[in-house]
Amino acid sequence: MSIKITGTGSYVPALVEHNDNFIEHEFLNNDGSQFEYANDVIIEKFKAITGIGERRYAKDHYTSSDLAFFASEKAIEDAAIDPEELDYIIVAHNFGDVRHGTVQSDLLPSLASRVKHSLRIKNPKCVAYDILFGCPGWVEALIQAKAYIQCGMAKKCLVIGSETLSRVIDKHDRDSMIYSDGAGAVVLEASNEEGGFLASETASFTYDEAYYLFFGNSYNKELCRDTRYIKMHGRKIYEFAATRVPQAIKDCLDKSGESIDNLKKIFIHQANEKMDETILKRFYRLYDREVPENVMPMSIHKLGNSSVATVPTLFDMVKHGKLEDQEIHKGDVVIFASVGAGMNINAVVYKC
Repeated sequence: MSIKITGTGSYVPALVEHNDNFIEHEFLNNDGSQFEYANDVIIEKFKAITGIGERRYAKDHYTSSDLAFFASEKAIEDAAIDPEELDYIIVAHNFGDVRHGTVQSDLLPSLASRVKHSLRIKNPKCVAYDILFGCPGWVEALIQAKAYIQCGMAKKCLVIGSETLSRVIDKHDRDSMIYSDGAGAVVLEASNEEGGFLASETASFTYDEAYYLFFGNSYNKELCRDTRYIKMHGRKIYEFAATRVPQAIKDCLDKSGESIDNLKKIFIHQANEKMDETILKRFYRLYDREVPENVMPMSIHKLGNSSVATVPTLFDMVKHGKLEDQEIHKGDVVIFASVGAGMNINAVVYKC
């Protein structure tokens, strides 16, 4: 028996937020002081480092669970299954449902319960729950779903990553330009076909690294001190990811028994273009190889960083021919990999 992804779906919000839209923002240092550079310089440097030219925001009346539902419908349709056959629905996110114009996260009931409700699934044995694991949450949920199927507890699982980061950003923090909204989903099933999951690797680094991403006050000292926003130590995250992730991916690939020469694609969390390129170069350097052309699809330029949604959305786009010069075929060996808050790292080797 193999365990395979039989359907994929994603939801890319319609609202496009271009870099130019930040030109009138009042960006501040973390002590509340003014930046020494003008906004056009800040935006130019931001684009050069992250690769982001635009990002997507959800419409005001949608929440993260809505986006998760939209992506799930597409994945279920792509898999051609009856939703009532699902044994598990696992939703990865970080901030729950944050309604537009509010500052409170809504996690009761869980987002997975809300998605199951929206799908109108009656089967009580379809278990719905959420996972909080930072940006690697979707990959980790995929690993959990695979374990349920492998041990006989499930036959079909729906695994979703959804986020509306635009609702939890400090507009006075230049890092706010990184974040976006979106959702991606897959259906995972037991299969008689060859391929599927070959190996996985997960690690949590918390001794010194736990608070590289955290909730903190606005850089605007005049705003409410009881309201918190997503914050990060960007340089520390960059150095951590560039150092730790390449080896984690290598460990996973070595565990799978597949050769580096058979690897067709690496679907890596879309956090920062320069960081992802550095991770890729260092990964291939561990095998004394040069980076092959087109091995790392990228969506960050137009979609930004939607956290748990980046990897499943990227995979869905490539699978359905929505990304120029990128495609995958039956039998291709690919890797899913992510790094994020916690600090957590994970990777999966998968044969299409």
